Amino acid sequence: MLARLLRATPGLASGARIRESLDGHFTDEAVAAETRYLGTPGARAFERPYGWAWTLRLAAELEASEDPQVRAWRGRIRPLEDAVVARLQDYLPKLTLPVRSGVHQDTAFALAQALDYSRATGRKDFEKVLISRASFYYGQDRACPLGYEPSGEDFFSPCLAEADLMRRVLAPKDFARWLHRFLPQISGHKAFPLAPAVVTDPSDPRLVHLDGLNLSRAWMLRGIAEGLPPGDARRAALLKAAATHETAGLARVTSGDYAGEHWLASFAVYLLTQP
Repeated sequence: MLARLLRATPGLASGARIRESLDGHFTDEAVAAETRYLGTPGARAFERPYGWAWTLRLAAELEASEDPQVRAWRGRIRPLEDAVVARLQDYLPKLTLPVRSGVHQDTAFALAQALDYSRATGRKDFEKVLISRASFYYGQDRACPLGYEPSGEDFFSPCLAEADLMRRVLAPKDFARWLHRFLPQISGHKAFPLAPAVVTDPSDPRLVHLDGLNLSRAWMLRGIAEGLPPGDARRAALLKAAATHETAGLARVTSGDYAGEHWLASFAVYLLTQP
């Protein structure tokens, strides 16, 4: 989140504090320790795949900057980044079925972040692996049961996360056909039947996940719309639903309770700084 803020808002008042904090964390010693731990037998599934996905997103953020200090950080985190790529390349062929979860284990979210990373860094061989596995997992999917969502502790929509991944994999016309089969609930003349979730207790660390769900739904809905051809009539319904979820989600980022405030800002920044 902080790396993205530095790039997206170069005049940020807290920029100096952010740089000091990141420079203290992105040291050769710290990265080496993280990389060693990731390689231990007991850590085989540590942060898989959610933390791996955010590590690659961080690398992609740093890759996009020409700032000399940021470029130095970019070089320092490379051992950890390479370790995550190696683990994903080892893990994905063994994963015969995707994990369709509304929380950390979701496969589609991780593949989407990894795919963005592979393109930002020019890792073509890794990109081919990711596209192949995404097509294998999701290419033939039909009629996602969106009406069953969300579960009570979700911060992702498994259906929308999958569609947000596949718009990265397929060309716009192919994605339009795939989406028609996958989410037939979306039409060009009706509102998308998706209402923001409501959190009844923002101090509950699991229930507050639903505030994050509204934010992630907003960015995924927007991404899905952008993945369709410009004239596709479904874009308007998707963008309208995205705006509704964005309003609901942003209103809760500063709820006053640590249970949500320590992580919701990362989802909000991701949403507000989408290219």
